[in-house]
Formats: sequence, structure tokens, C-alpha cells
Amino acid sequence: MEQTLEDAVLSEEDTQKDKYLTFVLGKEEYGISIGYVTEIVGLQSITEIPELPHYVKGIINLRGKIIPVMDVRLRFNKEAKEYNDRTCTIVIEVRGITVGLIVDAVAEVASIESKNIVPPPQIDGIGTHQKYLKGIGKSDNNVKLILDCEKLFNDEDTEILSNIA
Repeated sequence: MEQTLEDAVLSEEDTQKDKYLTFVLGKEEYGISIGYVTEIVGLQSITEIPELPHYVKGIINLRGKIIPVMDVRLRFNKEAKEYNDRTCTIVIEVRGITVGLIVDAVAEVASIESKNIVPPPQIDGIGTHQKYLKGIGKSDNNVKLILDCEKLFNDEDTEILSNIA
């Protein structure tokens, strides 16, 4: 039985459905839909570029491709933390731009069915990173904050990042 290209694409989308790459920032565990993730790399040498937003650390050269990198801790207005051997970069593709997200550590690829994801609570004044949340996922006895990658960057960020790469 031959599998058409369309069937292969649908089959791949099915295997990625409800799958999230989870990572740690401090004590919280976050998840990104696996469909955005290109690869995970160790911390690379970062070249700083002047006048970027404070959370954009600079650029890395990943196999000849220039990729802007953002410290997710700083994007969420968390306290900066010194990088260590667990710190890594999650390379994602969003809005046609490849960006590296620097995180404390990658945890796992978790399956979280959509029925186990609830919208984030709408509470004023609990922190700016709430606007980047798509939902709260329940996996076993753990809670994972599901990020909305489309909201990690506003239009100005998108323009800046696309001009760097």
C-alpha cells in the first residue's frame, strides 16, 4: 500500500499531536509544542549585539547559520542565573524565524492530551510571563506551564530578530 505525501504529513502531525518538549526554569516546568522545536543544543559561544532588548543575549553560529538567542528567564522577568552544564538552547521555528531559547535544563518530551490542558487563570498582577502561556497541562501528578510560542515575540521583536538572522 502506497502512502501519499499528504498522508505522510498527516501521519507526522498525528505523532506530534499532544507532545511537548518540557524544560525547567527555576522550580517551574514549561512545555513547548514539539512542532516548533527544531533541535536542542548545548550552550554555544554567544556574540553580543548592541541595542537589543535585554532578554536577547545575541547570536550564535550554528553550523553556519546565524541564530538569535533569547534568555527565557529574562524574557519572563525572572532573576538572571549563571549558565552551567545543564543550561541549553532549544532551537525553535516561529513566525518564519529560527530562534534559540536559553533554558536552565531540558526535561523530557511529554504527552499531554488536550483534555488535560486548562486555560491559564486570568489574574491581574501575578507576573508578565502569564501572557505567554497557552495553558496549564496536567501530566501524571505534575503541572506543566504550556507556552504559546507565537506570543513569545511581539511584532517589534519579530522584526528585530528577523533582521539579525
